[in-house]
Amino acid sequence: MLVQKLNACAEFITGDGTRMRELLHPDKQPLKLRYSLAHAVVSIGQTSTPHSLTTSEVYYILSGQGEMHIDDELEIVEAGDAIYIPPNARQFIRNSGAESLVFLCIVDPAWRKQDETIYPCFVTLVVV
Repeated sequence: MLVQKLNACAEFITGDGTRMRELLHPDKQPLKLRYSLAHAVVSIGQTSTPHSLTTSEVYYILSGQGEMHIDDELEIVEAGDAIYIPPNARQFIRNSGAESLVFLCIVDPAWRKQDETIYPCFVTLVVV
């Protein structure tokens, strides 16, 4: 039996700027899984960097509120919502609430760095 404790998993910052703890990954544990499972946190007022995966992904919101952007679509999401993100969709999530936005990420097949594209963010300065 494998029981993975969240606090036993090292926290790291992903390529899209999200605080993440990887719970289950078939390349890192002796598991017969196709998918990976991670716990993610976006702090108040923060936004993940636009990115896409060649694989499908599901977010399950545990707490907080946010704006989920998938390609040209925008939906307000909150605790209890499950969001399907199709392969190759440009996506990001913004914490629009008053507490941390906490969610689970399920990637199928399991997440690999080479399957992710991070899009550059451009800042426009206006001189007055």
